[in-house]
Amino acid sequence: MLGTSMTSFALTIWAWQVTGQATVLGLVSFFNFVPLLLMTPIAGAVVDRSSRKRVMIFSDLLAGLPTVAIFLLHSTGSLQIWHLYLAGAFSGTFQAFHFPAYSAAISMIVPKEQYGRASGMLSTAEYASGIFAPVAAALLMSAAGIASVMAIDILTFITAISTVFLVQIPQPAASEERRKGMGNIWRESFYGFRYIYGCPSLLGLQLVLFSSNLVGGLGFTLFTSAVLARTGGDNIVLGTVLSIGGIGGLIGSILLVIWGGPKRKVHGVLMGDALTNLLGWVLVGLGDNQYVWSLAAFLGLFFVPILNGSNQAI
Repeated sequence: MLGTSMTSFALTIWAWQVTGQATVLGLVSFFNFVPLLLMTPIAGAVVDRSSRKRVMIFSDLLAGLPTVAIFLLHSTGSLQIWHLYLAGAFSGTFQAFHFPAYSAAISMIVPKEQYGRASGMLSTAEYASGIFAPVAAALLMSAAGIASVMAIDILTFITAISTVFLVQIPQPAASEERRKGMGNIWRESFYGFRYIYGCPSLLGLQLVLFSSNLVGGLGFTLFTSAVLARTGGDNIVLGTVLSIGGIGGLIGSILLVIWGGPKRKVHGVLMGDALTNLLGWVLVGLGDNQYVWSLAAFLGLFFVPILNGSNQAI
């Protein structure tokens, strides 16, 4: 996570310096997310059919190849904006397989009553990397250039893949729902949609999160561009704001690890979603300096682990 976050920050700065356009940053996210969206139903079926450990290893390996390609292109002075679109699409395709495999693996090695805390530990790793990645990437870019950031990212991919080799992940016995959904890959891919549609409360939860993420995605895409545009492209200010947000997320994650989240997980989802938007995005929109943005990032991300942890436990 640390290596990926550093590369993402560095390439965001590079793209802004080359074009000065928020549209480019939005398109980078778009080309990464569309394959992720389209492949996820298929990925879930593949994970059900395969070893979750092998899926994680191969998806990490393939998702890391675009970083190697961008590193080589930049090192030879050949990197162009459209390369980021292509790399994002390739990476997103294989990222789609990683989280379903990881999430399903956690359900096999962690007791059910500890799901909230396990999600909190994942968030702790995520936000700890979020604290250090922007500042580390900004300083490293200033000292040694963007290629050094991507070199670190490549090393972290190798480390991550090596670590998964050491973990024992059992395969689950086939459940009644699993047997009902068995068939060819397309039948299994769409069975998940039919299952959710048949559970009104679960469908309602997904629609709430869909709406929130749709609006939140707009805000996130504009956020980095807004900070850079209002600070004359100051990557140190952007890195500081993002790092302070990471501190908020880290504290929220540690709270979730200790607490485990509310007993009724849906309350954690709704509370976390409301407070993230009210104290985060609204305050970002009203702010016009790094102190307000930093406060907004801290408060907004503080509640995200409670939101995500509760949803993941459900």
